[in-house]
Amino acid sequence: MLTQSTRYGFSTAVTLPYEAAVARTREELGKEGFGVLTEIDVKATLKKKLDVDFRPYVILGACNPPFAYQALQTELDIGLLLPCNVVVYAGDDPGTSVVAAMDPEAALKLAENPAMGQVAGEVRARLERALRRVAGEA
Repeated sequence: MLTQSTRYGFSTAVTLPYEAAVARTREELGKEGFGVLTEIDVKATLKKKLDVDFRPYVILGACNPPFAYQALQTELDIGLLLPCNVVVYAGDDPGTSVVAAMDPEAALKLAENPAMGQVAGEVRARLERALRRVAGEA
């Protein structure tokens, strides 16, 4: 089930081990036209930089080129709010994970540009569909 977990994002808990959740998330994002431009392995980074242990956690910088282009044509500085971050992390229970996405409607409201509303709404709908499929809901 998809929930608005924060003011700036929505998430779903899935009964998939972490690695499988990451793979399925990438696959479902691709079906909605998103490519992953960046990938940050938070666990490895924290271990290397701070020598601390953290749960498996990745940040995927997802981009849908046609919508990014449309947004950039409307406002050049909107690139400061791109790409859409999607996170996957190991859940508290073994064999579970959480997949969460930045809410593009919340993020693009910062621009205070009404022309961004349609783009944000469509991007959010695509991210929601991808997360629902990761969870096996659709």
